[in-house]
Amino acid sequence: MNNENVPSPCVHICSLDENNVCIGCFRTGQEITDWGMMSSDEKKAVREACAQREQSSINFLITGKRES
Repeated sequence: MNNENVPSPCVHICSLDENNVCIGCFRTGQEITDWGMMSSDEKKAVREACAQREQSSINFLITGKRES
């Protein structure tokens, strides 16, 4: 298990949308709950998933189309 310190993606805009995804950091409710118990590798994977969710959200705002 990797013990590297991985910073939380939290930006203190804590509100879940209709898909149970935080509108601030793009973590799911479950990812937020589990964050403190995750390994560094798991946290890195969550941060990558958050970045992908954020990009999808930006693309939707620009195009009005959801990615498949």
